[in-house]
Amino acid sequence: MRVHQVNTAEFPSLQEENHLKVLRLLEADPHLSQRELADALGVSLGKTNYCLKALLGKGYIKMQSFRKSQNKLAYAYLLTPMGITEKTGLRVRFLARKLAEYESLTLEIEALKSEMGKAQSKPAPIHD
Repeated sequence: MRVHQVNTAEFPSLQEENHLKVLRLLEADPHLSQRELADALGVSLGKTNYCLKALLGKGYIKMQSFRKSQNKLAYAYLLTPMGITEKTGLRVRFLARKLAEYESLTLEIEALKSEMGKAQSKPAPIHD
């Protein structure tokens, strides 16, 4: 059985997938706290903080504080124009990867079905 191999070099890494998830969540709700982001992502608060720092460092998001807020730690994470462009690029690469994985899985499933069909059509071996 030959299984179609997916070349993952041009696809986003796991870190980039996390960045895409964060960018999507923040675009939908810039007022999410780091804890809320961590819960939505299913990762630790530390990993979320690390990811946000990376996105801030790359200029994909900016942080805006609310001085008038009673909660002095209240921030909004806003996507920058560069962040919006990056999110689009990540989304395109992520979709390409998922489509390639789907194609690979479809081929593998068809090969397994074919093998099962051949195995069922052969007579069972007789043992003495």
